[in-house]
Amino acid sequence: MDNLIGRIHSFESFALVDGPGVRCSVFLHGCALRCKFCHNPDTWTPCDSLTLMTPPELHKKLMRYRPYWKSNGGVTFSGGEPLLQLEFVTETCRLLKKDGIHTCIDTAGQPFRPGDEEWLRKFDALLDVVDLFIVDMKTFSDRAHRELTGHGNANILAMLRYLSDKRKRLWIRHVLVPGVTDDENELMSIREFISTLHRVRRVEILPYHTMGISKWEKLGLTYPLEGIPMPTAEEVKRAEILIGAFAGRN
Repeated sequence: MDNLIGRIHSFESFALVDGPGVRCSVFLHGCALRCKFCHNPDTWTPCDSLTLMTPPELHKKLMRYRPYWKSNGGVTFSGGEPLLQLEFVTETCRLLKKDGIHTCIDTAGQPFRPGDEEWLRKFDALLDVVDLFIVDMKTFSDRAHRELTGHGNANILAMLRYLSDKRKRLWIRHVLVPGVTDDENELMSIREFISTLHRVRRVEILPYHTMGISKWEKLGLTYPLEGIPMPTAEEVKRAEILIGAFAGRN
């Protein structure tokens, strides 16, 4: 489908934290969320670094990195929000699966449309060619999610239930920001929700970091979490216990 054009921000050819094994991560442009701790705000809207590619062009580029992956790695689509380019990602994954490549989607789930049959049909086509979904649960309550990202999360929770019903493999991540996303009740609610899902292979706490602040400044944006420190090892451990963090099979 050469008429599909993907909007790509950047690549990381030797990613070690974006799924099992060594990955090539494709960072796509576009995201509706405005997370206060976002470390890639430059992916929100098109910028000078935007690269346009068709699925065959991207597939050809990605296959150059195959020697890095060996037998236990693959390709991860991240962003930004890869589900905003649903058909492009699906077609690229279809080409990768023809070559036996492990595929992963790293998503916040915001584009999910539970009441839209046409969109769900396209989403089901993606499920057929994706091995793993990594889902970032920002927080649990709708109120807290709106405060943190500018959007509610009812459709995001619906997506997780949908993936669970389809028996797709899941990794779930939560970014721990001191005083922002470390509320005990929120973490326990996330844990309880996760316990209702099938095929959750991993639950992780990602410690908040400040490496993205320079990107906010370059874009002329005020960083909303200025002065908030990174969590201590003790705070991370507490959150891991509350949320029920574990690393199981891929």
